[in-house]
Amino acid sequence: MAVILVERSFEEPVCFEELQAREDQASGCLEAYGVTFIRTFLSTDARRMVCLYDAPDAEAVRSAEREAGMPFDRVWSAEHLTAPPDDANS
Repeated sequence: MAVILVERSFEEPVCFEELQAREDQASGCLEAYGVTFIRTFLSTDARRMVCLYDAPDAEAVRSAEREAGMPFDRVWSAEHLTAPPDDANS
């Protein structure tokens, strides 16, 4: 599985609860493509959103999002990186 990021932008501020309800209704689409939701980040002005998913690949997420009728700007694979410990205080 890969970590997939979905970027969304909106002309007007969105209601997170309404979008979440829409995605919940379309959960079968995600499941059909082997996509699992991880987390969502919504900008403070509610006009941009980034969603994280576990999925076989970015195309599986694109397909699921299209079938669910969810808007997106970009979908791309990512790698989770962790900063090394700060040894300056050792």
